[in-house]
Amino acid sequence: MSRHTLSVLVENKPGVLTRVSALFARRAFNIHSLAVGPTEHEEISRITVVVDVEDRPLEHVTKQLNKLVNVIKIVELDPETSVQRELLLVKVRADATTRAGVLEVVELFRAHVVDVVPDTVVIEATGTAAKLSALLGALEPFGVREIVKSGTLAVGRGTRSITDRALERVRSA
Repeated sequence: MSRHTLSVLVENKPGVLTRVSALFARRAFNIHSLAVGPTEHEEISRITVVVDVEDRPLEHVTKQLNKLVNVIKIVELDPETSVQRELLLVKVRADATTRAGVLEVVELFRAHVVDVVPDTVVIEATGTAAKLSALLGALEPFGVREIVKSGTLAVGRGTRSITDRALERVRSA
Protein backbone atom coordinates (compact mmCIF):
# COMPACT_ATOMS: atom_id res chain seq x y z
CA MET A 1 0.00 0.00 0.00
CA SER A 2 1.30 3.45 -0.83
CA ARG A 3 0.39 6.82 0.60
CA HIS A 4 -0.04 9.96 -1.44
CA THR A 5 -0.32 13.52 -0.16
CA LEU A 6 -2.64 15.78 -2.14
CA SER A 7 -2.96 19.52 -1.75
CA VAL A 8 -6.42 20.48 -2.96
CA LEU A 9 -7.22 24.16 -3.37
CA VAL A 10 -10.95 24.84 -3.15
CA GLU A 11 -13.26 27.81 -3.04
CA ASN A 12 -13.86 28.83 0.58
CA LYS A 13 -17.58 27.98 0.60
CA PRO A 14 -19.84 25.87 2.82
CA GLY A 15 -20.19 22.20 1.89
CA VAL A 16 -17.01 21.89 -0.17
CA LEU A 17 -15.23 19.63 2.34
CA THR A 18 -18.26 17.33 2.46
CA ARG A 19 -18.28 16.95 -1.33
CA VAL A 20 -14.53 16.30 -1.48
CA SER A 21 -14.47 13.71 1.32
CA ALA A 22 -17.62 12.01 -0.04
CA LEU A 23 -15.88 11.54 -3.37
CA PHE A 24 -13.05 9.63 -1.67
CA ALA A 25 -15.60 7.49 0.19
CA ARG A 26 -17.59 6.69 -2.97
CA ARG A 27 -14.39 5.55 -4.68
CA ALA A 28 -13.46 3.39 -1.63
CA PHE A 29 -10.19 5.21 -0.96
CA ASN A 30 -9.14 5.29 2.69
CA ILE A 31 -8.30 8.79 3.92
CA HIS A 32 -5.37 8.42 6.29
CA SER A 33 -5.28 12.09 7.28
CA LEU A 34 -7.24 15.23 6.45
CA ALA A 35 -6.41 18.83 7.33
CA VAL A 36 -8.31 21.89 6.17
CA GLY A 37 -7.64 25.57 6.62
CA PRO A 38 -7.59 28.98 5.02
CA THR A 39 -4.81 30.13 2.72
CA GLU A 40 -3.24 33.56 2.34
CA HIS A 41 -6.27 34.44 0.16
CA GLU A 42 -9.62 34.51 1.96
CA GLU A 43 -11.45 33.15 -1.10
CA ILE A 44 -9.41 29.93 -1.09
CA SER A 45 -9.05 27.06 1.39
CA ARG A 46 -6.48 24.26 1.25
CA ILE A 47 -7.40 20.66 1.94
CA THR A 48 -4.36 18.48 2.60
CA VAL A 49 -5.37 14.85 2.29
CA VAL A 50 -3.19 11.80 2.73
CA VAL A 51 -4.79 8.84 1.03
CA ASP A 52 -3.91 5.14 1.07
CA VAL A 53 -3.81 3.64 -2.41
CA GLU A 54 -3.67 -0.09 -2.99
CA ASP A 55 -4.56 -1.44 -6.43
CA ARG A 56 -6.51 1.44 -7.93
CA PRO A 57 -4.62 4.33 -9.47
CA LEU A 58 -4.93 7.66 -7.71
CA GLU A 59 -5.57 9.23 -11.10
CA HIS A 60 -9.21 8.07 -11.01
CA VAL A 61 -10.01 10.06 -7.88
CA THR A 62 -8.06 13.16 -8.98
CA LYS A 63 -9.98 13.25 -12.26
CA GLN A 64 -13.23 13.07 -10.31
CA LEU A 65 -12.04 15.80 -7.91
CA ASN A 66 -11.26 18.09 -10.85
CA LYS A 67 -14.88 17.74 -11.98
CA LEU A 68 -16.19 19.23 -8.73
CA VAL A 69 -17.21 22.85 -9.30
CA ASN A 70 -15.49 24.28 -6.21
CA VAL A 71 -12.15 22.50 -6.73
CA ILE A 72 -9.61 24.92 -8.16
CA LYS A 73 -6.36 22.95 -8.27
CA ILE A 74 -4.93 19.61 -7.15
CA VAL A 75 -1.23 19.01 -6.61
CA GLU A 76 0.34 15.76 -5.45
CA LEU A 77 3.16 16.61 -3.05
CA ASP A 78 6.17 14.33 -3.22
CA PRO A 79 7.85 13.92 0.20
CA GLU A 80 11.22 14.71 -1.45
CA THR A 81 10.08 18.08 -2.83
CA SER A 82 7.79 19.23 -0.02
CA VAL A 83 7.81 19.94 3.69
CA GLN A 84 5.35 17.69 5.55
CA ARG A 85 4.60 17.94 9.27
CA GLU A 86 2.07 16.81 11.85
CA LEU A 87 1.16 18.23 15.25
CA LEU A 88 0.92 16.02 18.33
CA LEU A 89 -0.48 16.77 21.76
CA VAL A 90 0.16 13.98 24.25
CA LYS A 91 -0.78 13.75 27.91
CA VAL A 92 1.76 11.74 29.89
CA ARG A 93 1.80 10.56 33.48
CA ALA A 94 4.55 12.54 35.23
CA ASP A 95 4.54 12.47 39.01
CA ALA A 96 7.41 13.62 41.21
CA THR A 97 9.42 10.44 40.60
CA THR A 98 9.12 10.36 36.78
CA ARG A 99 8.86 14.03 35.82
CA ALA A 100 12.62 14.49 35.24
CA GLY A 101 12.67 11.52 32.85
CA VAL A 102 9.69 12.83 30.91
CA LEU A 103 11.27 16.29 30.63
CA GLU A 104 14.50 14.70 29.37
CA VAL A 105 12.58 12.98 26.55
CA VAL A 106 10.77 16.24 25.74
CA GLU A 107 14.09 18.06 25.39
CA LEU A 108 15.64 15.27 23.32
CA PHE A 109 12.82 15.51 20.76
CA ARG A 110 12.71 19.33 20.83
CA ALA A 111 9.11 19.21 21.98
CA HIS A 112 7.43 21.60 24.46
CA VAL A 113 5.54 21.15 27.68
CA VAL A 114 2.34 23.19 27.34
CA ASP A 115 0.49 22.20 30.52
CA VAL A 116 1.58 20.88 33.90
CA VAL A 117 -0.51 19.51 36.75
CA PRO A 118 0.77 17.51 39.73
CA ASP A 119 0.50 14.08 38.09
CA THR A 120 0.59 14.71 34.30
CA VAL A 121 2.09 16.97 31.65
CA VAL A 122 0.80 17.81 28.18
CA ILE A 123 3.49 17.85 25.51
CA GLU A 124 3.31 19.54 22.11
CA ALA A 125 5.49 18.31 19.27
CA THR A 126 5.66 18.88 15.52
CA GLY A 127 7.48 16.85 12.96
CA THR A 128 7.29 13.97 10.57
CA ALA A 129 5.12 10.99 11.34
CA ALA A 130 8.28 8.97 12.05
CA LYS A 131 9.58 11.52 14.58
CA LEU A 132 6.24 11.68 16.39
CA SER A 133 6.02 7.90 16.48
CA ALA A 134 9.51 7.72 18.01
CA LEU A 135 8.53 10.34 20.60
CA LEU A 136 5.45 8.33 21.56
CA GLY A 137 7.60 5.22 21.86
CA ALA A 138 10.00 7.03 24.19
CA LEU A 139 7.11 8.32 26.33
CA GLU A 140 5.24 5.01 26.51
CA PRO A 141 7.13 3.69 29.57
CA PHE A 142 5.96 6.72 31.58
CA GLY A 143 2.29 6.11 30.79
CA VAL A 144 0.63 7.84 27.87
CA ARG A 145 -2.82 8.94 29.00
CA GLU A 146 -4.16 10.64 25.86
CA ILE A 147 -3.04 11.37 22.29
CA VAL A 148 -4.34 13.98 19.83
CA LYS A 149 -2.76 14.26 16.37
CA SER A 150 -3.46 16.60 13.52
CA GLY A 151 -3.49 15.49 9.96
CA THR A 152 -0.48 16.05 7.78
CA LEU A 153 0.17 19.61 6.64
CA ALA A 154 2.35 19.99 3.58
CA VAL A 155 3.72 22.71 1.31
CA GLY A 156 5.97 22.47 -1.71
CA ARG A 157 9.57 23.60 -1.40
CA GLY A 158 10.84 26.62 -3.30
CA THR A 159 9.46 30.01 -4.22
CA ARG A 160 6.45 28.92 -6.31
CA SER A 161 3.01 29.24 -4.74
CA ILE A 162 0.19 27.08 -6.03
CA THR A 163 -2.38 29.57 -4.74
CA ASP A 164 -1.30 32.54 -6.90
CA ARG A 165 -2.67 31.20 -10.20
CA ALA A 166 -5.61 29.62 -8.39
CA LEU A 167 -6.65 33.03 -7.07
CA GLU A 168 -6.81 34.42 -10.62
CA ARG A 169 -9.17 31.58 -11.57
CA VAL A 170 -11.47 32.23 -8.59
CA ARG A 171 -11.67 35.97 -9.17
CA SER A 172 -12.36 35.59 -12.89
CA ALA A 173 -15.18 33.09 -12.32
